Amino acid sequence: MPVFPLGAHVDDDGARFAVASTSADAVEVCLVDGPDGDLSERRFELTERTFGVWHGTVPGVRPGQRYGYRVHGPYRPWDGVRANPAKILVDPYAEQITGRVTDLAAARGWCDDPMTGPPSTVDSLGSVPLSVVTAPLSVAPRTRPDVPWSETVIQELHVRGYTKRHPEVPPEHRGTYLGLAHPAVIEHLRRIGVTAVELLPVAAIADEPSLLERGKPNYWGYSTLGFMAPHGGYASVPGAELTEFRTMVDALHAAGIEVILDMVPNHTCEGGVGGTTLSYRGLDARAYYSLGGNGYDADITGCGNTLDSGSPTVIRLICDALRHWVTAFGVDGFRIDLASVLGRPRSGAFDPHASLLTAIAIDPVLSTCKLIAEPWDATGEGYRVGGFGVAWSEWNGRYRDAVRDFWRGHGRIGELASRVTGSSDIYALSGRRPWASVNFVTAHDGFTLRDLVSYEHKHNEANGEDNRDGTDDNRSQNFGVEGETTSPVIRARRLATARAMLATLLLSTGTPMLVGGDERWRTQGGNNNAYCLDDETSWVDWSPGDGTAAELTAFTARVAELRRSHPDLHRDRFFADTEASWWHPSGRLMENGDWHDFGARSVGLLVNDGLLVLHADGAAAAYTLPPGGRFRPVLDSSVADGVPVSMRSLPGGTTITLPPYSVLLMRRQA
Repeated sequence: MPVFPLGAHVDDDGARFAVASTSADAVEVCLVDGPDGDLSERRFELTERTFGVWHGTVPGVRPGQRYGYRVHGPYRPWDGVRANPAKILVDPYAEQITGRVTDLAAARGWCDDPMTGPPSTVDSLGSVPLSVVTAPLSVAPRTRPDVPWSETVIQELHVRGYTKRHPEVPPEHRGTYLGLAHPAVIEHLRRIGVTAVELLPVAAIADEPSLLERGKPNYWGYSTLGFMAPHGGYASVPGAELTEFRTMVDALHAAGIEVILDMVPNHTCEGGVGGTTLSYRGLDARAYYSLGGNGYDADITGCGNTLDSGSPTVIRLICDALRHWVTAFGVDGFRIDLASVLGRPRSGAFDPHASLLTAIAIDPVLSTCKLIAEPWDATGEGYRVGGFGVAWSEWNGRYRDAVRDFWRGHGRIGELASRVTGSSDIYALSGRRPWASVNFVTAHDGFTLRDLVSYEHKHNEANGEDNRDGTDDNRSQNFGVEGETTSPVIRARRLATARAMLATLLLSTGTPMLVGGDERWRTQGGNNNAYCLDDETSWVDWSPGDGTAAELTAFTARVAELRRSHPDLHRDRFFADTEASWWHPSGRLMENGDWHDFGARSVGLLVNDGLLVLHADGAAAAYTLPPGGRFRPVLDSSVADGVPVSMRSLPGGTTITLPPYSVLLMRRQA
């Protein structure tokens, strides 16, 4: 029988099973039947072994059959070999996974001590997730929106949290794939100019050991169990996640919105050596994980383990998984979490041409998708903003820091200017375009936009880690009061600054990324790492409230429309020297010394027929328009809806007053 493809595949005779393990002495596929709490299994030994792959056919198996693997072989933790047939293992190639870890002790492969103790003899069946045999999926239609990068506006969102409280979504669909497919949700996305949703992880999730011990979930989902299976917890009907996920993709595509998945091919849910044995560790830890000395995991992810991006087993799995999401479900691209890990085989030095990064970039299917790297990991060696190959766009952390610093009155204005015009200093030399810079001010990790202007310190006590988790480098401001306030003055300043940052983001050259709920003035109460809070802390509030959410949504929609309608605001190429110029508030061109003035709080960018003025100070200030032509205001971020009080055109050389914390966009007329 054929060795490939890996996984479980039904045919007329039953199902073909194939799983990779170079360290096993024997592998059994176990068919599981019966209701939860009274499971039974039938074991079939896979007698064929080719190229390190165990394979065989089991007659009579049909779609819907639950199964797992049991691996027999050496147990030498100090050597990274942890075969333990008492643990039933999920198939890395499973296209559907059911169940969850209900007994942490049973899920562990060791007793007493993970390195020196004996293997656990507790059978994990009934306490851990199982794989499910699926029917062959038809190839997804190739009629994707194919939005050009230069016209792309991304919103990062959580499938569950985005619609869990949405009043127009039927209760049974809230927090599910079908909830995100609801017309009211899609219309909102279209209104604020979103052309692509970037979904926090939707590949099958299992809570990591540290959260299981605290009784908390991994709400964000950066704890992958199966790289090919949609997470069952986001289905409105148990077991219907494959069809519902595809329905969601089709609905978004019909509205012209692309689907980008946040994938986590840098670590798994099993944690470090003291963690669980759910799949990879029990199958072949040395083939999947980067191991340090004495069998310990090399942890450059901060999550306990690191997938070895130099392993052929890992390269095959990740490429096959990404390709599966494209061909079976029609997704349009991927954001790769901690992508620097993929360029560090065996956790070594970073190489942008490393095997896994190259394999993805040249794959005939994946190379046609949008590829976004999070260009860092948990170490200094991994911080590689600008260091990826030409096929990759990147989350630009330098953009985030520069914009936050400017609007809180810190940093050099020269750094802001480089980021607002597309970061050519970072991306042009490699031959990439401005859209390679995925610009963002907020993301899922860190403060929301509202909290960014309301808190100067994190407040993560609800996570159960004594407020030690989450970054301390927030670059935020609270305008004199930590947290919520009834002061109308402080609230007005916060909203003005938030609007200014939104306008800066959407009017900058590059690919803007919004965060779901920021446009609705969402707060997490100062929690900057709400990864384990599946509650109102993390869910988007769609209630009318005091009207602020509606106003901010309208403002976001207006700025997005201005971006869409003005070619210079979604450029495909970097500015030539003759196309853009920077203007001092006194009405002259910026000079070399101006860029190093740490007290400078106002600057103007003149591009062809548009003038963008940014003023980051709590006091109003004078600004003299550049000479020549007339300038008509089209956006004033100091106004709640962004519509200038007066759209009367003004002659060049006129001195105007910039409101506190404001962005002004003007069109130049001959």
